[in-house]
Amino acid sequence: MTDCPTPVVAVIVVAAGSGTRLGRSHPKAFVHLGGSTLLEHALRAVFALSEPVQVIVVAPEDRVSEARAIAADAAAASAALGHAAPAETVEVVAGGATRQESVRYGLAVLRDGVEIVLVHDAARALTPPALFERVVGAVRDTGVGVIPGLPVVDTIKRVDVSGGILGTVDRSELSAVQTPQGFPRNLLVAAHDSLADEATDDAALVAAAGHRVHVVTGDARAFKITTPHDLERAELVLGVRNPAPAVVLPRVGTGLDVHAFDDESELWLAGLFWPGERGLSGHSDGDVAVHAVCDALLGAAGLGDVGGVFGTSDSRFAGAHGDVFLEETLRLVTAAGFGVGNVSLQIIGNRPRFAPRRAEAEALLASILRAPVNIAATTTDALGFTGRGEGIAASATALLVPLVLAAPSLAEPPVLSLDV
Repeated sequence: MTDCPTPVVAVIVVAAGSGTRLGRSHPKAFVHLGGSTLLEHALRAVFALSEPVQVIVVAPEDRVSEARAIAADAAAASAALGHAAPAETVEVVAGGATRQESVRYGLAVLRDGVEIVLVHDAARALTPPALFERVVGAVRDTGVGVIPGLPVVDTIKRVDVSGGILGTVDRSELSAVQTPQGFPRNLLVAAHDSLADEATDDAALVAAAGHRVHVVTGDARAFKITTPHDLERAELVLGVRNPAPAVVLPRVGTGLDVHAFDDESELWLAGLFWPGERGLSGHSDGDVAVHAVCDALLGAAGLGDVGGVFGTSDSRFAGAHGDVFLEETLRLVTAAGFGVGNVSLQIIGNRPRFAPRRAEAEALLASILRAPVNIAATTTDALGFTGRGEGIAASATALLVPLVLAAPSLAEPPVLSLDV
């Protein structure tokens, strides 16, 4: 085997993120795109660099062996194209509970001689080698942290908690940052060692430690694959999908929730407060109707269920009312590329008498979901736990329709030079 120069650059590829918003049950770095995983696509760009690098893949603990095999395949594919891809410079380590912890585990296996460290998200699978080279060169030239970014083209508003506009943000001062993010090794390691608070990215961590971070021109192809529409966009970029508009069919989901009565609680049902009625038990306000609707919406979008998204261990939702759950569910569904077509909800129980407030509840839920909502209420003729007056049940069916999104332009962006 030919001896390779000792790498002075290391690239940590973080591949431990979940695939929830992508609608998958496994980590998104292991989702396939054009016959290869996102991780393999990301590694091929790293192996195509003009200088040898130490490659560190941080993978979920139960997928370390799979990640090692993917890295070997990526190295072999790059070697077949004439790129230097020495397999002995690839290391795979298990990640942690957070991205920051995963990066720290990657830093722990840096080799002697490494002077520059790049941290890259495997989900930015189509990032070209030229962007890696640009970041490495800028770190060498400046001696500070360097991150790629693109101009923000949308008008940005500051809003208050009720949605009121507080003002317009000067977008000339904004940059939508990407990875790989590069740093002198000593700065990045020291920042991770000294700061325990979670940061949104490594640039924020290094900046919080008092160091300057510089922004250079990013690349449109370095977009993050997070939702099903992102994956479709990536397929179009690779040419593995027919460039004609893809047909994304509507989706239907169902939800069911049950809560027992609790005499110590107030009753919240279908988003409304019911004075004088027995309340329902639960971590939040126990609104079975809203929870059933959320389950139906999340299920249709392939995003799991209420228990997984709004777990009882999350203190943010302790005592929260239905509007909080519905608004967050709508945000997740929209981010996954869908809008709500309509919702049909049925409430099952002896009390409260629902008919007098049916129109009020339908109007409230429809205003939050921005879609028609139909509510029916029934009893079980004294059968079962609802018939015995022990609690209330609710079932919901939701229709989601795909949002029509145009593929963004891949034109080269203007040069940026901003400090963050």
